[in-house]
Amino acid sequence: MTEPSHAVFVSYASQDRETAQKICEALRAAGVEVFLDQSELRGGDVWDQKIRREIHDCALFIPLISANTASRHEGYFRLEWDLADQRTHMMARNRVFIVPVCLDATAEAGADVPESFQRVQWTHLPGGPIPPEFVAHIKRLLSPAPAATAASVAPPAPGSSPSPLPAARRPLPRRVLPVAAVVLVLAAPAYLLVNKLRSPGHGAAAPSMTSSSLTTTGTPAAVADGAFNPPPHSIAVLPFVNLSGDKEQEYFSDGLTEELLNSLAEINELQVAARTSSFSFKEHPDIATVAHKLNVGAVLEGSVRRSANTVRVTAQLINAVTGFHLWSKTYDRDLGDVLKLQTEIATAVANSLKVTLLGDLATKIELGGTRNPGALDAYLRASKAFMSYDREADLQSAVADYSEAIRQDPSYALAFAYRSQALAGYARNYATGAAIRESYAKAQADAQKALALAPELAEAHEALACVLRDSLEFTRAAEEFQRAVALAPGNARLLGDYGIFAGDMGQTETSLAAASRALVLDPLSFDAHTALGFASMTARRYPEAIKAFTRAKGLAPNSGFASAWLSYAYYASGDFATARAACESADDSNKPICSALVYEKLGRHADARQGLSRLQAEWADAAAVFYVMIYAQWGEKARALDWLDTAMRLRDPYLIRVRQNQNFDPLRKEPRFQAIEASLKFPS
Repeated sequence: MTEPSHAVFVSYASQDRETAQKICEALRAAGVEVFLDQSELRGGDVWDQKIRREIHDCALFIPLISANTASRHEGYFRLEWDLADQRTHMMARNRVFIVPVCLDATAEAGADVPESFQRVQWTHLPGGPIPPEFVAHIKRLLSPAPAATAASVAPPAPGSSPSPLPAARRPLPRRVLPVAAVVLVLAAPAYLLVNKLRSPGHGAAAPSMTSSSLTTTGTPAAVADGAFNPPPHSIAVLPFVNLSGDKEQEYFSDGLTEELLNSLAEINELQVAARTSSFSFKEHPDIATVAHKLNVGAVLEGSVRRSANTVRVTAQLINAVTGFHLWSKTYDRDLGDVLKLQTEIATAVANSLKVTLLGDLATKIELGGTRNPGALDAYLRASKAFMSYDREADLQSAVADYSEAIRQDPSYALAFAYRSQALAGYARNYATGAAIRESYAKAQADAQKALALAPELAEAHEALACVLRDSLEFTRAAEEFQRAVALAPGNARLLGDYGIFAGDMGQTETSLAAASRALVLDPLSFDAHTALGFASMTARRYPEAIKAFTRAKGLAPNSGFASAWLSYAYYASGDFATARAACESADDSNKPICSALVYEKLGRHADARQGLSRLQAEWADAAAVFYVMIYAQWGEKARALDWLDTAMRLRDPYLIRVRQNQNFDPLRKEPRFQAIEASLKFPS
């Protein structure tokens, strides 16, 4: 029992002995020393110490995973696995030690293995002879040269054939889920009749926030030789894996990931890829692909396992350029300590990336939050419904769950802020009659309550700005959005809204700069591309608008909304034939509008009138602003101005379009129009 330890330890269940023997023989034939315990009946303290010493001293630990190991809830191999897992806690993060080998179709997600096994790439050997590539892979990992590091087995370049063997380390496995394409419409230069704003705030152009202060640094930066050169201190946070064993808990792991992403965005020096782009990689292929598509230098990923009122979070930070693990840790916390956990992880990430922390990070992250487990759970449920809503029931569900969060913690400022935004969304998109005023009144009360609880909370200022904007109080709305953007300069959604609002206010350079910055932070976001399209429309840069809406359409090919705005952009540019083609696939709310505009220009007057009739039949006076646009474009100025009077009487929120939208141009010299525009008091 005193012979030197071997280079490789192979651990297996007895039912997999034959395959283990094949692997052992193949490696030994290549000169690799392997320890393979083939004496199950042999035991005692001496033999137990031998096993422990082999695991302690070996260079690589190869666990064989299969349906056989999954079916055995007890077995000596499980002790071996735990010993190997414990050893990883003392290792540098760029050290390759665990090399899991799966012998069948056993799924990685949810497999009954130590978590350290799930943080590395699995090799699949589904029977037959042991491939020479596997043996070569193991020999490379045993090499003392730098090639033995995690970075040595680089993932295949985009478009290339996958390697027969995986990289030494890879992202955590993710449960394969069908992801519905959700169109997140934030605003428009000529609003949709039903625009379903996920978050109703629209950034305001503030005197202190100029285009020069919103430089679009960090755009995709592949240098001339093709090398990957992401911005320094840039990171993406991938959706943490739900290991709770219950798919219904997905809202919790997703919500916790989003809260952590928001926490990192509080760090001034850190550029954080926004939620929409990061969450598009719920089934991501590899870290290199994620990093290149999001143009980031680091990726944070992990897992969440919830049990009653406790949670285990495992997080790991990977250098996307080298492939090295920079840091990882497992946290066991009560749900009431989640705020503190977010701070701990954000601080660890900042330290690993050598980012300077300015001010009290914990105060920023924990502002407006809760330490009440029940309130947190209700808030995350509400946010799941609100951030992806596309029907009235989703908003009602969000409002109910935000209300439950507030009931359990009456000082939960974030819950007040988001309930305000959900109520405003309901008022704008679904409410009728007196319910509109009632919902806006409740939304304003919630926003002001959130501000009273947390005056420095960006979401609270954003919520109040939304209500003020829809109430046509543009100057006050601009002030609130100025404050929101100042408090959360790395929030891509807010920047997109800021760009749209600035465009509507006529501040085109600021609008374009903010929308461009949003796109840098959220490059795979439908909404970021549409925000840039809207900003380009108000700037009268129609070719650029067409490009932006075309890219948005590429991200959501079935989006009738993108088709509608392509139609509007082509119409504004004078390409009426292409505008008509795009209008054919527009969504139901926009199709009557673009039909009325385009067919009139093409001389198909009956079709144009039919489009207007459909709009009037469905929306009556609620579409007053759109009747103004249509009649103005038809040259019927008197009727257009009459409808403008109606829109003013109704305080139609779409009057925000009056200053900048090109469809109002035929009316701009009319005294009645000029008087109404002046009465709206657009900020200078």
